[in-house]
Amino acid sequence: MLPANLLWSITAVVWTVLIARFAFALTAKELTAALRDPVLGPFAALAPVTLMLLGGRLHEYLPDAGAALVAIGVVAAALFAGYFLASLFRDRRAWDQFHSGYLLPTVASGLIAAQSLAQVGAEVPALSAFAVGALFWVLVGAALLARHATGTPLPAPLVPTIAIFAAPPAVAGNAWFALSQPMSDITAGIGHALLIGPYVVLILGQLTFLGTYRRVPFTLGYWSFTFTTAASATYAIKLLDTYQPAGHEIFEWIAAAAATALIGAIAIRSIGFVITRRRTAMDTNDNKHHARKESLTNGQQV
Repeated sequence: MLPANLLWSITAVVWTVLIARFAFALTAKELTAALRDPVLGPFAALAPVTLMLLGGRLHEYLPDAGAALVAIGVVAAALFAGYFLASLFRDRRAWDQFHSGYLLPTVASGLIAAQSLAQVGAEVPALSAFAVGALFWVLVGAALLARHATGTPLPAPLVPTIAIFAAPPAVAGNAWFALSQPMSDITAGIGHALLIGPYVVLILGQLTFLGTYRRVPFTLGYWSFTFTTAASATYAIKLLDTYQPAGHEIFEWIAAAAATALIGAIAIRSIGFVITRRRTAMDTNDNKHHARKESLTNGQQV
């Protein structure tokens, strides 16, 4: 439990730092513009999603504090989901700006809210949140499929977001595990039976993209892989532990190790990527400064 709690603690610290940085670095006008950005705006949903996950974990040790975090996260997620949906009606956007990150404000937020609410004992709101996630999985998922089938190819930085398209069955499955604890085994089993098929098909579909993903230059967009990877591995481990097929413990360790390795590799690459970008920016500024200085010197000589 110690390594897991350590990772959760690091997540909490990083989340707090990032939220504080955005809160103090952006004006209200800049924040509004960022949230309405047709490409990056949907990813803002990850802020309340992370808070809900943290609250669900904290509830195991500090029930009241954990429930409070979940409640704050759910309210924030609901407000942003409403804002996001309104923006879809209000702001016209190009078809090629539409990507699988659009699943985050409603589908991911709704399903993770269901999981977190169930963890703190709020079963009825949890079922309502699950219904929201399921509804928009159908609506947004259908629109995304149409976009990819008929629209232009995604620009390279957005190609990793295709991985998010495979996340909903796993996220829904994890939520269903939390929701179905008070249910009968038959009811719980029906839910998983309905989710396992889409889960397997979408994961298999992702395997066909491995060659495409390998050709995409590394950017911070690679973090799109981590959402689906973590959710899928967690769901696989829970399924294996519940139904216990032959050799299930070995497969559970394989799933955990593979997910940890991939997410760890992306984290390490991201650190190098950010350092390189900052050095490049500093070098560019230095070159501009020297060029300006030389221009002034030459002007004085003339």
